[in-house]
Amino acid sequence: MIGANISIAALGAGLRSGTISSRALVEEALEKALRPDGEGGRAFTRIHVDAARQAARQSDDRFASGSARSALDGLPISIKDLCDVSGEATTAGAIALSDATPAAEDAPIVQRLRAAGAAIVGRTNMTEFAFSGLGLNPHYGNPRSPWRRAEGRIAGGSSSGAAVSVADGMAVAAIGSDTGGSIRVPAAFCGLVGFKPTAARVPRDGCFELSATLDSLGPLARSVADCHAVDAILADAPLPLQTPGRRWRLGLAPAYLLDGCDATVLAAYEHALTLLEQAGADLFPLPKDALQLAGQLTATGSFATLEGWGRHGDMLMRIADRMDPRVYVRFEKGRDAAPGLLAELRGIRSALIDHFAMLTDGLDAIVGPTVAIVPPREADLEDYEAYCRTNGLILRNTAVANFIDGCAVTIPATRPGYAPVGISFTGAHGRDATILSLAGWAEAMLAGAA
Repeated sequence: MIGANISIAALGAGLRSGTISSRALVEEALEKALRPDGEGGRAFTRIHVDAARQAARQSDDRFASGSARSALDGLPISIKDLCDVSGEATTAGAIALSDATPAAEDAPIVQRLRAAGAAIVGRTNMTEFAFSGLGLNPHYGNPRSPWRRAEGRIAGGSSSGAAVSVADGMAVAAIGSDTGGSIRVPAAFCGLVGFKPTAARVPRDGCFELSATLDSLGPLARSVADCHAVDAILADAPLPLQTPGRRWRLGLAPAYLLDGCDATVLAAYEHALTLLEQAGADLFPLPKDALQLAGQLTATGSFATLEGWGRHGDMLMRIADRMDPRVYVRFEKGRDAAPGLLAELRGIRSALIDHFAMLTDGLDAIVGPTVAIVPPREADLEDYEAYCRTNGLILRNTAVANFIDGCAVTIPATRPGYAPVGISFTGAHGRDATILSLAGWAEAMLAGAA
């Protein structure tokens, strides 16, 4: 019942009519998550069997009395392992923190999900401390993309378990975090929709902080409408979806977002552009050197390294011998960073924000490939240089939205028989309603042409 063609709205209608029950949905999600030959053992760090069942019983009682709370009432939802849950240690994918002091209360977004009636089925696996776009975790296992799973194709990260929990029907939607693409990369690699809202839209209190400058929280789901429904709960304010009353105006990805893209990605992107233009979008080339400031920012340094070490350095040094060394060594660079580097990064970022505003003046969004490559194999990332090189390429396009303090949505643009590919719509700060509206329209146009 939890599958590609059943939306949150349709499930809610079934719950209201009594043709399905929350208990049935939760049992289906738990059965998939606990299946010995499934991905649940790698997708989750903890499964909340008893709590999810209790939430389902309470939800069914509310539906029976006509007092359902929200569009998410009774639906199985997963949360990333960096969100506080009362009475549990928040490990953020680090087994060394499994004996940490339990959280005194739920994070605000968890409180909002519970108040909405959602049945939280568990905490999902992630790259340790959310510090990679690959989604690998040597402690809890590496969640794998549904595409060519037997080959060990990665799910992307850092919200790897979140994406797999939705792709495999272990949750209707998932909550992830996004510092440089950690919602959108795994969504693209698993054939899903991922929404990174403007950072201030969703409260981040009670969630592990990688970068105070770049972190944001948002949903992964099977459709734009589903992401819209979840975002309304997380932000405690639904976005007003809208149509512009004219043709959509899209800036085309400049060379910075296309360099190094593989043939499958480029073909899917170009095919999607053709369909969107035919359906009523106007496409505008951007200057060839557009967004090069994003590359300069990346080459100069890392907000996550500097801010992450500044906030967590003492803790990281204490547990270094129990960490993924590929994560620790990149954090450690923050210890000896040059004085003034963070201020330099902030200056480049400010210039990039102004540059993006100029580029998108009169446009609704910039459209481009979400990720430059298709999901690579775990085996091809064992070498540390390959790990770093691939991580940088995977995050290059998505990081732009975080750098500009903007918003972005990835939707599937996969051609039948090919690897999963996502295309993204990126907008300036506060343009969330426009971006979601545009993505919903594009999703419908691409689906209608399939």
